Amino acid sequence: MRKASLADVEQLVTMMAEFYSDSPYRLNPRRAADAFRSLLADERLGRVWFIQSGSKDVAYVVVTFCYGMTYGGLGAVVDDFYILPAFRGTGLGKAAMAEVRSFCESQGIRGMQVETGHNNAPALAVYRRVGFVVTGHAHLTLGLAEPTHAP
Repeated sequence: MRKASLADVEQLVTMMAEFYSDSPYRLNPRRAADAFRSLLADERLGRVWFIQSGSKDVAYVVVTFCYGMTYGGLGAVVDDFYILPAFRGTGLGKAAMAEVRSFCESQGIRGMQVETGHNNAPALAVYRRVGFVVTGHAHLTLGLAEPTHAP
């Protein structure tokens, strides 16, 4: 994996647009660019990596940090994870999640969460293979700003 930098914002927004083109969500590219810039400018908020095949960037993963009471400390959220279609099913996702987990453990992160659609079988399979479990807790959202992507 390659850690993303501010110089990568345009490439990240392009990949994010591709990610959301297969979904019912509309991407606001300006908001996406602003969000990437904020995240990449302050490592206390999280990390963004490109996943590579050879030296080519073929995927990206966004991990954000938050403090939580469940595990009594800093937690991480796999907030966005996209692999170009031609590279799916090659083991890159599982390998990337293993690296993300290792990074989080090395930073003292006490728990990780991920959100995906109930019907997204490929994503659910990757997340389950690396140890994520369905908890039965409801995930509710209250937007207080314009979303980066919306149905």
